[in-house]
Amino acid sequence: MYKIPLFDLNFDEKEEKAVNDVIRSKWISTGPKTLEFEEKFSKLLKTDYSVALANCTVALHLALKIVGVEKNDEVICPSLTFVATVNSVKYLDAIPVFADVISLDNLTISPEDIEAKITAKTKAIIVMHYGGFACDMESIMDIAKRHNLKVIEDACHGPLSEYNGKKLGTIGDVGCFSFFSNKNISTGEGGMLVTNSKELYDRTKLLRSHGMTSMSYERAKGHSTEYDVVESGYNYRMDDIRSAIGVVQLDKIQEDLEKRALIRKAYIDLLKSIDNIIIPFKNNLEFSSNYVMPIVLKDSTFEKRNAIRNQLGQMGIQTSVHYPAVHRFSIYKENYTELPITDYVSNNLITLPMYSKLTLDEVEYIVNSIKKVI
Repeated sequence: MYKIPLFDLNFDEKEEKAVNDVIRSKWISTGPKTLEFEEKFSKLLKTDYSVALANCTVALHLALKIVGVEKNDEVICPSLTFVATVNSVKYLDAIPVFADVISLDNLTISPEDIEAKITAKTKAIIVMHYGGFACDMESIMDIAKRHNLKVIEDACHGPLSEYNGKKLGTIGDVGCFSFFSNKNISTGEGGMLVTNSKELYDRTKLLRSHGMTSMSYERAKGHSTEYDVVESGYNYRMDDIRSAIGVVQLDKIQEDLEKRALIRKAYIDLLKSIDNIIIPFKNNLEFSSNYVMPIVLKDSTFEKRNAIRNQLGQMGIQTSVHYPAVHRFSIYKENYTELPITDYVSNNLITLPMYSKLTLDEVEYIVNSIKKVI
């Protein structure tokens, strides 16, 4: 066990009570709590439509499908992301085209490299708001408009994060969120697809549940006694047990993010005296979810980074790497391209502990430990 883990679950008796209440209601599949979760999420993000799903991977899959991505279409995406972002492209037999990040200071996808990678086969762009920090959406939406491309926002890291006054996930055609156990909002497994398009919303609801024109809860409430199947859909539903946890988590999210902002400020104040590191997004002024706390080692190597991580682990500090570069995985060898900044970051980034229960004393211990090791 680590003295300071990478993250800590923001659960208490409220989540326990919510689960028990659903079980006692005897409706545990997709039903009233899922609808409440969706409506509450839409209100927080100021978006028209939200659809709760089994996880964010299937949200990304549906997002690409509903905007019209088909076999052999090209989708420009980052490599510095969790592999699910890119796997969703392969589900449709489309072709992932990797773009580099902006810099060691800004780990989001480069608009300049996006535009350089556009071909006649390009159909969509997936952006990933790294750590809850916004991509340059103004430039990306301009590129998309000029080239008639769809934009999918992978906002897994960014619930309530903002860009020019808008919530991340609400700027492109579709936004996708994750509620995996280590995310800011956690339901164990789960995801949400958001959009301001009624057409895309209706198609998502249809595909979420086998292409059926009505779901069991709607029929149980007497809204419909029969259904048709009009498209080959999927079983991508979220159940009411997880949705009930999600409703409680949404009540906690604002306070959680405000605490994370204070923790990040403490990290930056202490880390900025270390010459050997870069703090990505150090000068960010937008409200952020602060999902992770990355640092990048200067003039370093993969071996040096791993040695430092091992020593921090021996001092009781759990760290991680967000992320191994996807374009270097064996499954994507046919799509390999040179991404020099992504390569350096993937080899030399360390993710430090970040969660709302982290104390300022613990932050000081982590930074002092880094100073000793370096």
